[in-house]
Order: sequence, then C-alpha cells, then structure tokens
Amino acid sequence: MPSLSTSSAPATHQLRLWWRRLGRRGAAGAAFATALLAAALFLTLSRYAAVPADSTSSPPSYGHRLPTLVELTLVDGAKDKGAVCLDGTPPGYHFLPGFGDGSDKWLLHLEGGSWCRSFESCARRKKTNLGSSAHMDRRVEFVGILSDDESQNPDFYNWNKVKIRYCDGASFSGNVEDEVKNGTSFFFRGQRIWEAAMAELLWKGLARAKQAFLTGCSAGGLSTYIHCDDFRALLPKTSTVKCLADGGFFLDVEDISGRRYMRSFYNDVTRLQDVRKRFPHCSSDMEPGQCFFPREVAKSITTPMFILNPAYDVWQVEHVLSPEGSDPQSLWQNCRMDITKCSSKQLEILQGFRKALLDAISEFKNRIDWGMFIDSCFIHCQSMNALTWHSPSAARINNKTVAEAVGDWFFNRREVKEIDCEYPCNPSCYNKVLDEPYKED
Repeated sequence: MPSLSTSSAPATHQLRLWWRRLGRRGAAGAAFATALLAAALFLTLSRYAAVPADSTSSPPSYGHRLPTLVELTLVDGAKDKGAVCLDGTPPGYHFLPGFGDGSDKWLLHLEGGSWCRSFESCARRKKTNLGSSAHMDRRVEFVGILSDDESQNPDFYNWNKVKIRYCDGASFSGNVEDEVKNGTSFFFRGQRIWEAAMAELLWKGLARAKQAFLTGCSAGGLSTYIHCDDFRALLPKTSTVKCLADGGFFLDVEDISGRRYMRSFYNDVTRLQDVRKRFPHCSSDMEPGQCFFPREVAKSITTPMFILNPAYDVWQVEHVLSPEGSDPQSLWQNCRMDITKCSSKQLEILQGFRKALLDAISEFKNRIDWGMFIDSCFIHCQSMNALTWHSPSAARINNKTVAEAVGDWFFNRREVKEIDCEYPCNPSCYNKVLDEPYKED
C-alpha cells in the first residue's frame, strides 16, 4: 500500500533505513546512529511544530518515537499439519509481548492483500510475500493499533500484539486437500493456517487472555468477519472478546459499466479454493461469490464487532466501482486516483456508492454491542497507520479519532455508531492521492 504522501521525506525515515543497514556492526556505530536519529527527530519536530494540520496540505510527520521492529516467527510444525502458504512454505507471524497490566490482554491483526482468482494469478502471488514466507520481511514495524507507544495507541499499547501474515490468497478460508492443480503445485490452506497459528498463540498465552481483540485490514478485515466467532470459541467464556474489521466491508454492487465485477471475482476465488462449504449461512440459490461478501458473512456473527470503513474506500473505488475493463475511455482515471478531480457526475456516483455501504450496514446498526466508524475520507485501512489511527492529523467524527472511538466501544465507555456526512463535509479527512494504481501491503 502506498504510504501517505508528504512534501518531502522526513530525515528520520532515511536515517531509519540507514539504522537497519547498520544492524549488527557494533556498539560504537550504534551509538553514533542513535545520536544522529535523535538530532534528526528534533529537527523534524521543530520543522512541523509551526505547520498547521489541515486537509489541503500533506499531513505532518507526527512526533511519535520510531516504531518497534518485530521479528518474523514461522509457525512451528505447520508443514506437518499441511498448514502452508501457496508455495508450500510455513506461514508466519510477528509477536510483541505485552507488559504491565496488558500482560494478560491480546490483540491479533490479520494482514490484508487482496486475493488470487486463478492459477495464473496465484502462481504470480507465490513469488511474493503474499504467497510465500520465503519472501516476507523478517522484521516489520508495529504502528497504529499495533504500536507499543502510548501516545499513538492509548488503549492497547501494552497488550500482547500479533500480526499474522497473509499468504493463502483467500482470506484464511480455503482448505483444498489436493496439492497439484493445473500441472503445478499449489496449496490452498488458509483455514489450516488460521488453525495452526491460533494453536501456537493459545500455547503462548492467548488461552489465558482476560481480554482479546481480533482485528484485520482489507482482505484481513474480511478474514475478521469470517473468523470472529471462531476466535470467540477458542477463549474462556469469562474473557471479553471482540472483533474489528478495517476497510473490509466490500460491496456487492454494479460497477460503472453495469457489471457486478466483484461478485465475479469472488466467484472465481471461492470456486478455486472450495470456500463455499465454509459458509453454511448461504442459501443454495446464491452464487458462491455472494457468500464471501461481509454483508452475508456478518449476518451470522454473534460476537461484538466494530465496522471501520471509509465511505469512499479508495481500493473499492478502483477495484469494485471502476475496475479494469469498465472504463475503456479512461474517463475515471483521474477520479479514481484523486477524489478532488472527480466531476460532478462522478461525485454523484460516489455518493450512490456511499449510500450502498450505509444500506448494507444498516441491519447491523441496531445491534447494541456492535460499533461503527464510517468517515467520509478517500482512503483504505486506517488502523495500521500512525497518522490515521491517532494523531493530530487523524480524521475525526464528533471530535473523536478512530483510536478513541474504537477504545470507547471496546471498553464500553459509550455507544459508538459514528456515521460521517457526505464528502467533502469533513475538513479533518486526509484524502489519499495516488500516483499509481492502488496496491495493498
């Protein structure tokens, strides 16, 4: 996923990269690097102290300390269980132990990254971090809802936190026994990956959690809808267990050419990985892809759930509303990259898209223990970014950031059913501007 753009790259970012390269070169070098980082951070904060945060300029680099880097752990014994990535490598996760009164509390995050719908697209995916642990970063930054910085993540900073890597191509839901498809070895084992990862984390302490929170972004948000009740069932009845899906409420709507592109896409995914059997809630007259949409999955969820979604989801505008092939004259090219460049007619269509989202979630609005935060921003996934989760530049509804709203809901401080007004009404929104087609992390 492209990072939020700034007018220039902060010096701290460049030095952070240099720090990683420095790695293990010795104490003297490390001490020197620490001094340089401190100086750069001071200069960066000084530079941004006088810059007002408004929606017309790029957001400032907020003054959090550098994110904690967390090592990759491969799931032990995963291959013996057949719980493997698309290419047969073991799945992985990053675990940051909690501390203080967060030692018996757990927050799990399911990584996103779209899906693969054919043998050809899954073959390409096998050569990336989204299909093979051999290509995954060995260390990742924990930011946003995973941060251990209290100023960035006030309610969950000291919890045990886990980022579960996504490498199966079907939101942790496929379970195909056959290993050879189309003359090539493929492993469609997302359900087994989920089960193997949970077993290992339960052993590491999750089984004793007094409070537990399952979260996910994008395709990981869909995974959260799919596995929310499964997660609840793994933990003691006395535990407080809730779920949050960020940018994962994908819509079954017509695109600008009148096709239901996303339903067709999901039909391919569910057939390829035999996912239909995973959804007993689906009626026999429904297409298999329909069962994969959150609106259908969520109907059977009994665990408290929080729906976090922008009304103008930048990924969905590009891939659901105006996908490839729907716009042969490229009339939507500018609009899908920058909402400020949409014509009045295009904005009218976007308002219709927002209405479709509100209609789809309306049945869940009446569930007392559910929460929601639907802002009017042009963005995708807001819990995994320091700026959009909780910072002076973060979008607000009723003067609450996403982090504050989620915390209020999780700890029952108030009911949270926040529905923003139509674009461009919210001046606190940071609207993403793309310079290339949107790709996820």
